[in-house]
Amino acid sequence: MTSTPNSIASPPAGLVLFAHGARDARWAEPLHRLRARVEALLPDTPVALAFLDFMVPDLAAATSALIASGCRAVRIVPVFFGQGGHIRDDLPGLLADLAAQHPDADIRCASAIGEDDEVLDALAAYCLRTLAA
Repeated sequence: MTSTPNSIASPPAGLVLFAHGARDARWAEPLHRLRARVEALLPDTPVALAFLDFMVPDLAAATSALIASGCRAVRIVPVFFGQGGHIRDDLPGLLADLAAQHPDADIRCASAIGEDDEVLDALAAYCLRTLAA
């Protein structure tokens, strides 16, 4: 009699919401709400916030924490409106550093959140609602 393995689970994935950061902690309040909404939609997915400047954790620390917790795949979502200098110039180096630090992890980065048509549609709908108010 041969035994068949139970289903092979895919490696757990984590998500990093990566934003600029600010000196004023209140600036990050919408990001904490976004994180909570994503966690509610994906209760089995660890979700972390990370910041480029002024706030902690930075991208390396947030990604490393997810990997240390058992995530073998990490998806990074830049919560930036467009492909400005931080996305074009800073982010590629940060991603290269992460790949070197975690060669066994599958680390991928989405485009800036403001580049997505559905996000732009949601922003346009908000603008329309302000006219009706």
